[in-house]
Amino acid sequence: MRIMKKIFLFFFLLGFAIPILSQEGFEFVKTKSSSIKVPVKIINNLVFIPVNVNGIELLFLLDTGVEETILLGFDDANEINLNQVQKVNIRGLGRDEAVEGLKSSGNLLTINKMQSKNHLVYLILDSSFNLSSYVGIPVHGILGSAAFKNFLVEIDYSMKVVFFYKLDSKFQAKIEKSYTKVPLSIENQKPYVNSVVKTNGFEVLVKLLIDTGNSDAVWLFDKLSKNIQVSEKHFHDYLGQGLSGAVEGKRGRIAEFSIADFSFKSPIVAFPDSISIKNISLQSGRLGSLGGEILRRFSVVFDYTNGFLFLKKNKSYSSSFYYNKSGIEIWYTGAQLVQQMIVTTNNSIVIQDDGTKSDSNNSKYKLELKPVYEIGYIRENSSAARCGLQAGDVLVAIDGKLTYNYSLQEINSLLWSEDEIWLELRILRKGKLMNFKFQLLNVL
Repeated sequence: MRIMKKIFLFFFLLGFAIPILSQEGFEFVKTKSSSIKVPVKIINNLVFIPVNVNGIELLFLLDTGVEETILLGFDDANEINLNQVQKVNIRGLGRDEAVEGLKSSGNLLTINKMQSKNHLVYLILDSSFNLSSYVGIPVHGILGSAAFKNFLVEIDYSMKVVFFYKLDSKFQAKIEKSYTKVPLSIENQKPYVNSVVKTNGFEVLVKLLIDTGNSDAVWLFDKLSKNIQVSEKHFHDYLGQGLSGAVEGKRGRIAEFSIADFSFKSPIVAFPDSISIKNISLQSGRLGSLGGEILRRFSVVFDYTNGFLFLKKNKSYSSSFYYNKSGIEIWYTGAQLVQQMIVTTNNSIVIQDDGTKSDSNNSKYKLELKPVYEIGYIRENSSAARCGLQAGDVLVAIDGKLTYNYSLQEINSLLWSEDEIWLELRILRKGKLMNFKFQLLNVL
């Protein structure tokens, strides 16, 4: 079953307008092994890794597009026991102004048998801004270059694991033989690679930031090169949520994308608008980003020390490129208590006259916390918008099934169907239940 190509692509990129102190990175501790294996979660082409911060176990987005380590969704530093704290202003992708945050040094971060002492952490002082709403699981922060700088780091998207290898390990020789070697440029502790895009009759060499925190296939900055033009068939879309607000732009297909010896026909790429990227400082010559929808098709090894990327095809390599035909983005907005019936041992259930259920041995119920989902964004002129759905509508059911029984990823797999199917949504709007039906239409 092909899942990843169907799901909602959320990305989170940061470009800070504040002074950055160098991170020393992680080191192996209490082990003689030359490698450490860490199970991770892969959601929406993004990699989420467990990190212990000053004794508290948290979940972080593993992001090559960020130099910093960032904590999200906390109202103040007291909730996480941060050390040596001072206030700063932080600015990133999006249209809004800088947000207030804290800078904290002297922290201890641990991943499995690796530690980073005196670690610099930034805390966003706005509990409403978090990644959890977009991926449907608790996510507490973003881990950037500190995770990559001292090791060979392999992200195995198929196996959902990340390997950290010592630089003098035998793995170095292994990958030289079985992986394709691609030169990297490490600038401000971020990896850049040269690739080729074919679009509107032009073949263009592009310098791209490799960004595991961007779940789109490719971003292209069309305003920075006369040879990069928005695809003739395209639509305006919400591309995600940046630190400084919504990131918007256009989506369309290009003829081909190539990196090293690998080529992909008709990938869907994003063209972020100039307003959304105004707050990030672009490295000289950069024309876009390479994201998770391409990277997930490989086992990917980063060698920051020697300046190389290693790629090896996996089972997802030939997957087609799809997009959200519905035009709606679903966000997780909290939890609700739901009364769930516990079926008795004899499975005898009776429907009462008032519609409630019971069994011959007196029904038992338990209260469970279930997710609440709502429409966070709706694309203009999409079939969902034309049928009357609106941002802020709370989802109650999809095709008759209560939405609290879905994970966010399962909901998005329906919205990203490769087929032009019909969907019926039952929603709650200002206390009123309403039904809407629309078809997923391919406009590219």
